[in-house]
Amino acid sequence: KEIYMGDFKLTTVEEMEAATNRLLETGAKVGADAWQIRVKNQTPHCKFGEQGICCRICAMGPCRITPKAPRGICGCDAHGIVGRNYLKFTAGGAATHSDHGREICHTLYAADPNGAYKVKDPDKLIRIAKEWGVETEGKDIYDLAHEMAELALMEYGKPFGVQRWLKRAPEHTQKLWHDAEIEPRAIDREVATSLHMTHMGCSSKPEALVRQSLRAGLADGWGGSMCGTEFSDVLFGTPKPIDTEANLGVMNAENVNIVVHGHDPSLSEMVCEYADDPEMIAYAKSMGAKGITVSGVCCTSNEVAMRRGIPMAGNFLQQENVVLTGACEAIVVDVQCIFPALGPLSKCFHTKFITTSPIAQMPDSDYIRFDVGTAAEKAKQIVKTACENFKNRKPELVYIPDMKQKATVGYSLEALVKVLDGVTNSQVDVTGTTKPLLECVTSGVIRGAVAMVGCNNPKVRPDTAHIEMMKKLIANDIVVVASGCSAQAAAKAGLMDKAAKDLCGAGLKRVCELADIPPVLHMGSCVDISRMMILVAELAKDSGLKISQLPVVGCAPEWMSEKAVSIGNYVVATGIDTFLGVDPYVSGSSEMGEWLTNGVRDWVEAAYTVETDIDKLCDKMIERIEEKRTAIGI
Repeated sequence: KEIYMGDFKLTTVEEMEAATNRLLETGAKVGADAWQIRVKNQTPHCKFGEQGICCRICAMGPCRITPKAPRGICGCDAHGIVGRNYLKFTAGGAATHSDHGREICHTLYAADPNGAYKVKDPDKLIRIAKEWGVETEGKDIYDLAHEMAELALMEYGKPFGVQRWLKRAPEHTQKLWHDAEIEPRAIDREVATSLHMTHMGCSSKPEALVRQSLRAGLADGWGGSMCGTEFSDVLFGTPKPIDTEANLGVMNAENVNIVVHGHDPSLSEMVCEYADDPEMIAYAKSMGAKGITVSGVCCTSNEVAMRRGIPMAGNFLQQENVVLTGACEAIVVDVQCIFPALGPLSKCFHTKFITTSPIAQMPDSDYIRFDVGTAAEKAKQIVKTACENFKNRKPELVYIPDMKQKATVGYSLEALVKVLDGVTNSQVDVTGTTKPLLECVTSGVIRGAVAMVGCNNPKVRPDTAHIEMMKKLIANDIVVVASGCSAQAAAKAGLMDKAAKDLCGAGLKRVCELADIPPVLHMGSCVDISRMMILVAELAKDSGLKISQLPVVGCAPEWMSEKAVSIGNYVVATGIDTFLGVDPYVSGSSEMGEWLTNGVRDWVEAAYTVETDIDKLCDKMIERIEEKRTAIGI
């Protein structure tokens, strides 16, 4: 399976697994647990849970649906139970992503020219202010930042109206949302409404539950996540292409290794700032190290990779591996997707497991509470703690796999438009539109695009689905835009190295050469899927097509979290067909299955496809893209 092109070679899943197995041997020596072992202990999974047909939302139960007992004690059938569970799952994801966005708005509110947080992209702040009808003339940029932060925070709880960001969508899409009654109102209201609807004795009609699931999803993607993305850019800089490296080999045996993990860049930005501080580097040297290496896991990693070029150690299911190297002085986490297992695991090594958020407190961790007001001193304390821990390392346990790939990351929408301007032979489009990209698509040089997103899941051999599907797509001249753990899978394999252009079909290869881009484009963290929504909105406006007509699909082949269901709902509701490689626990209801894979098309012109055979899933996406091309006559 190895692919050689000159000096360039992809890292295979087999090679990554061999490295993991070697790390697990170290773990066995010190009596450490690992997810691979815990999966065996949890298999087979509860079939009632997997089909979505168990209900524990009141204390008369729990009830579960069987042929002998087709209704719960209250009389709710499988369709109502599955629908309620699906909406509850969505609400969890929408709340989580939106709370991340809220934290960023609070950070923006605390921005100060003399403080820890500055406004790094004032132009973007002014653009958003004008979009929201806020007067910018003659205003101090920090006064404007505080005003915009307050307005954004009002989006979470305002009593009237719908989300401000919806105006970015084409008018046709806005009308679809309005007619289907799925325009999100205040972000928190949609989460609260979802929890109200799923309370005992409220909604049990699948159609109503699916409608609210789409609405809660949109409150995330066109509400909280968009706040998170846009205001992170204002604070920390709008990403532009930057070179970095990925996979466990980015850790350095001679340095203090700090791994940042989670999702909120407010913490990691500060940790990176202090890890670069000459005083801290001198301190690390005084402890016997040669310097400080910061690397990342999960979306926090994506955030600092695309703005600072900080290397990516791995994605979701690689988080234990960084500790198993025996060379991690501190794994510093904020919120979401953090294994509670990191506590007991770190105790088997010298690693400090540092939790920082009141929202993500875990046993066996050192809790250093991080907030905007004390950001600088807490970040410094964290870096200092890691440096002091270097001398506690056990050299006989240190093994860092010699495995890393180059990656070019940081393709924000603004950056993407800029690099693609150079592709067409016409004059560079000074207005910065998506027309060059459209030209590539209509001429057939690029067949279409797949937005590949989401987590890893032990139900799918980790990273395989992402990597194998990406290879097949780019060979078929389909460009891939990726975010989250999917993006890190691509980076670890080498698919974000510009040299990977040789794996492409002739058309996409030409585009990669002309634009000097890799065939898989890193668009950021999971909240940054909102960037993809703005991209398709712009493509639709520039082409005069509806979003649902564009040869673009979404895909989450290894998803696992509530956030992923929320994302899927807003991607579908935006008009993009979405393909899942893991069943979203709805198989126990034929009605729910029908609504999600077909019925919602009447409202939003898109729907889900669920296919656990990854090869078939990829073929179905390519087929759908070709169908869309044929339908618009290109």
